[in-house]
Amino acid sequence: MYREQVGGIMDIFTDILKESWNVLVEAGPYVLFGFFVAGLLKAFVPDSFMAKHLGGDSVGSVVKASLIGVPLPLCSCGVLPAALGLRRQGASKGATTAFMISTPETGVDSMAVTYALIDPLMTVIRPVAASITAIFAGILVNAFPEKKKEPLPLGVLMAPVEHVHEHEDGHQHGGCGCSDGHCDPNSNPTAYGKFVGGMQYAFGEMIQDIGRWLLVGVAIAGIISAAMPADALNEYVGSGFLSYLLMLVVALPLYVCATASTPIAASLLLKGLSPGAALVFLLAGPATNGATITVMLKSLGKRAAGLYVLSIVICSLGLAWAVDHLYVALGLDIRAVVSEVTEALPHWVGVGSGLVLLFLVGRSFIGSRSGG
Repeated sequence: MYREQVGGIMDIFTDILKESWNVLVEAGPYVLFGFFVAGLLKAFVPDSFMAKHLGGDSVGSVVKASLIGVPLPLCSCGVLPAALGLRRQGASKGATTAFMISTPETGVDSMAVTYALIDPLMTVIRPVAASITAIFAGILVNAFPEKKKEPLPLGVLMAPVEHVHEHEDGHQHGGCGCSDGHCDPNSNPTAYGKFVGGMQYAFGEMIQDIGRWLLVGVAIAGIISAAMPADALNEYVGSGFLSYLLMLVVALPLYVCATASTPIAASLLLKGLSPGAALVFLLAGPATNGATITVMLKSLGKRAAGLYVLSIVICSLGLAWAVDHLYVALGLDIRAVVSEVTEALPHWVGVGSGLVLLFLVGRSFIGSRSGG
């Protein structure tokens, strides 16, 4: 009996490792490509360009902030120093809020992984949904300002950012990378120097910021694939509004970056979750957690923080309903597409990319441990 129990546990563990490895192989090439594009953005799109266009309380500044945030690959805590930096440089509260929503909800890296693990339609829907949510929230925040309009002192703005980011990844410089010289226009004057700096940021600092969270997401996806019966969510959760609410309850307090949330959503889709409910998880998970809300309360005020969460809830539910009806209208079975994504690239490319990712994450982990 004891041997049978041990053997059963080992079989489950082996299945989880196998499924997790399969997810990593499928996503690996697209994750690396996403990091590469993120490095190019970091190298050749100056931070001053973003700050220049986000001042004032106009709808235009909110729209610009949401669109600028869409391709940037920063997690919900990594975006805090960047967003509050924009606020200190003159961005309105609405624009800052829009940036804080669209940036963590999507990015070039997570869009690449969405294409790899889910389907092309969701790859398009995800940034569009993030933009809509961000614009809605930003307009609300500007329309209902705090009674006290004076901005908080600079020291109050900075303290929670440094505290939060030290807690998340051990770095004091935050996810924007500005204090290590990358944002200094004189540090890399040549195009080649900028390119090298961007790649060092993408495959160094970014990997250290979100790489381990990505592997956690891959492991969770492996557990779901190995342990959850097929159609389990259809049978026990159902579809429609109940499934949307369940995903909200799970996602709102969860700390998971956009890239790491994708393999989890893909596994849930294969077990019967609807596309709309998966979108709720993809939107609400990366954009909300305790650290984000705490910093918003202290830096932008109670009303802005409340409207931030309210906007994510309202837009997630409304967009989920629209997406489910869109898939039905188009006659698309997302589960069929998700189950066939392994055919996109040769197997050896995925294996090599998975090994490279494991090496980069392992190196960043050893570096962070040895550095402090």
